[in-house]
Amino acid sequence: MFDLAALHAAVAAHGRVARMVIAAHDGSSPREVGAAMLVWAHGQSGTIGGGALEHEATLRAQAMLAQGGARLDREALGPKLGQCCGGAVTVLTEVYDAATLPQPQGGVIARAVDGREMPLAVKRLLDRARGQGDLPVPQLMQGWMVEPVARPTRQVWVWGAGHVGRALVAVMSPLPGVAITWVDMAADRFPADVPVNVTPLWAADPALLVAHAPATAEHLILTYSHALDLDLCHRLLVHGFAACGLIGSATKWARFRSRLAALGHLPGTIARIDCPIGDPSLGKHPQAIAVGVAAAFLRQQKTKASRQENAG
Repeated sequence: MFDLAALHAAVAAHGRVARMVIAAHDGSSPREVGAAMLVWAHGQSGTIGGGALEHEATLRAQAMLAQGGARLDREALGPKLGQCCGGAVTVLTEVYDAATLPQPQGGVIARAVDGREMPLAVKRLLDRARGQGDLPVPQLMQGWMVEPVARPTRQVWVWGAGHVGRALVAVMSPLPGVAITWVDMAADRFPADVPVNVTPLWAADPALLVAHAPATAEHLILTYSHALDLDLCHRLLVHGFAACGLIGSATKWARFRSRLAALGHLPGTIARIDCPIGDPSLGKHPQAIAVGVAAAFLRQQKTKASRQENAG
């Protein structure tokens, strides 16, 4: 997937930016076709994997920044780079600035790698994308690189910007297909640098923002206040959600269950909230909690995908 929002943000912050993407591979590859990273004069983000592969590609990208342009390189991982994968990887490197940012067609970014005219096969892919919303997989096709624009498939609302909230956003925001809405009481509760796919929201009474959440959103509640946590649980049970997790102990959750029942919620409804979140065996350090929550989040995604595949 072509993360156009991340590219726009990088160009706005750094000027010229090189984007490297795995365009194709034969045999083993450290990353899949479509895996990409960005490189600018004094930094980078993302990864195409492979250690030596990424190092060599990054050096090429940095050398290209001054002149701009694009190039396609095929790397034999074993013979040339000494890697054990044994395959060959084709890397497309393109330099962008504010004047050359790509324009999607029907949610797809397609461009010539070797200057040839658009082949009929690519035209058909674009027609299906525009007319039917049928997005292609990333691929190098007859001298054209075709990539669908990345769009979030999971909306996550994180309630609380304390230590655990910050750790959780840091771990989850790089995950593909995730858009995070981050809620707290004031703007100064958030760090200065917020990832491009994270939208901070604040209100003196954050619970009032529940009404603005999509019913399909997933929620993680970890505020500084048990009273606010309870109010959020109550409002979300009324509002609806795809999933909801609450930070806390077994004792806290027992008290919350009793109080939510007193507010009129049935046991089966209350049980939709997962508490405690994360993996208690990993410990209570904020990063440990975040790792456990992210692991459960990814397992849910894999389980859902497996069910959809079996149903299909």
